[in-house]
Amino acid sequence: MAEHPAYPVGLRLTGRRVVVLGGGQEAQRRLPALPAAGPDIVLFSPEATPSVEAMADTGEIRWERRPYAFGDLADAWYALIATSDTPATEAAGAEAETRRVWCVRPDDAPAATAWTPATGRSEGVTVAILTTDRPDPRRTAAIRDAVVEGLRDGTLVAPHQRQKTPGVALVGGGPGDPDLITVRGRRLLAEADVVIADRLGPRDLLAELPPHVEVIDAAKIPYGRFMAQEAINNALIEHAKAGKSVVRLKGGDPFVFGRGMEEAQALAEAGIPCTVVPGISSSISVPGAAGIPVTHRGVAHEFTVVSGHVAPDDERSLVDWTALAKARGTLVVLMGVDKIGKIAETLIAGGRAPGTPVALVQEGTTATQRRVDATLATVAEIVTAEEVRPPAVIVIGDVVTVGPGNQR
Repeated sequence: MAEHPAYPVGLRLTGRRVVVLGGGQEAQRRLPALPAAGPDIVLFSPEATPSVEAMADTGEIRWERRPYAFGDLADAWYALIATSDTPATEAAGAEAETRRVWCVRPDDAPAATAWTPATGRSEGVTVAILTTDRPDPRRTAAIRDAVVEGLRDGTLVAPHQRQKTPGVALVGGGPGDPDLITVRGRRLLAEADVVIADRLGPRDLLAELPPHVEVIDAAKIPYGRFMAQEAINNALIEHAKAGKSVVRLKGGDPFVFGRGMEEAQALAEAGIPCTVVPGISSSISVPGAAGIPVTHRGVAHEFTVVSGHVAPDDERSLVDWTALAKARGTLVVLMGVDKIGKIAETLIAGGRAPGTPVALVQEGTTATQRRVDATLATVAEIVTAEEVRPPAVIVIGDVVTVGPGNQR
């Protein structure tokens, strides 16, 4: 006759005695989840791994530094037998059976009276996966991960799973690759009624939105008598006041040359709740995707990110280019493709060597990413010859030649 499947149940262990035998790798793997349930955990083991010992040092568990002895399971509600001492394991298993203590035995699942499911949590929901016969850790972990990821990113929506985030969410979409948006950002997109998107945001994600979601291209919002940013602010406020869940999807991070604070301030003045979801900035991620570290031991101990949308000789510029020319670290320039000639000229005039390496990474992290290398002396000519177009991240400094295959 086939073995009956395990009966799933959630144990309420707050204040109740839990006994763990053995302080090795198996205990180290299983122990961390137990303190959250609030039990009184006692470990019996002559030795323990540093991680298990740290749990004792912080008071998460009580550690009796000795082997198991009969009677240790008295008054216990739950036991984890994870010792490599076979006679002790068998004796403790027998004691657990006699005392009717639910007992987990990683060494012999059929002999155990309880199995530990693969568990995960998302937004107040605990997912626990068990196989129908004996435990299959790889399979249950894979299913657990798929379910939890679906709950987090919104691709798996449970009825009444959560209330929508009120107001407007300023979501940093990352550098372009749709897989590089944060989990929270992707979930908020899945909950949205209206998405106001920049052209530099991860456009592929918009195709995944349900048909009822209104997608608005920020570049196409009618400006009328308003400035572009003011019109975007008004659109955010209008849709939020209509009771809709609004996502402002921006490329990179909302607060790194993304004018996110201007939008947050406008929403605050209108009394609209605002949630800020940081994103991966292209200033670091795009060079990394092209094999360029912005810092490297022995090469660069600092990096500076500047906007190049205003030329160095423009009176509107707030960048101290003279100071940057004297710095020894990496310089990352965003929005500077059409001004790179003047930028290079200014840096050289301020003291940077004409042979300083420069890399331009166009459409970084996307399928059309390409990298063009130059020096400060040649970059203006090469940008024109190679027809480099925005968006492109410009990296200036010796780190450009650090990565494998980058040495010239």
